Amino acid sequence: MSSAATTYDLGTARSNGWWAMVVFVMGEATLFLMLFASYFYLRLQSRHWPPPGVDKPAVLVPVLLTAALAVTSFAMQRAWRNGRALRRVQTWWWLAAAAAVQTAYLVWQVHDFVDDCRRQPPSHSAYSSIRLTMLAIDHLHVLLGVLLTVWLLVRFATRITPYRVRTLQAVTFYWHAVVVITVLVLAVDLSPYLG
Repeated sequence: MSSAATTYDLGTARSNGWWAMVVFVMGEATLFLMLFASYFYLRLQSRHWPPPGVDKPAVLVPVLLTAALAVTSFAMQRAWRNGRALRRVQTWWWLAAAAAVQTAYLVWQVHDFVDDCRRQPPSHSAYSSIRLTMLAIDHLHVLLGVLLTVWLLVRFATRITPYRVRTLQAVTFYWHAVVVITVLVLAVDLSPYLG
């Protein structure tokens, strides 16, 4: 890379880290497809879904939180573009914005999840079991994304390197996948309202 370069030339080939992230995301997508299939199988086997005495999930707050989480995909993409353009400070600020919203989302969702577990533990019914399992696994993926974003914040606080930019690319890809999965989890969770 010459001193006059304004972007990192990462070449046309994707890094090994990016491909590893693609394989990981494909595995996780398969896991969620199995969870969704299990959810709908149990729903088809039940006369009432959710069972009597179990409230349908909340709508407004989860929809607003998921919309806020979706916006962080934009922030991560902006961080990646700024990183590639060698703008370390802007990259850091976009990562900080994403991390703040991601963390707020996760804290609120974990609070609601713990409350749901107290009211209707997984042992209460098949509905509670599959729903809480699906939400727990999704929240763990968000937690991993938050940890990766915070790790990148620490790395970009000091300097920008081609290796860090490639890592940011892989983490951004992961985060986009997490957002898509979270939107699908929300849709499945709210499906009892459809009939």
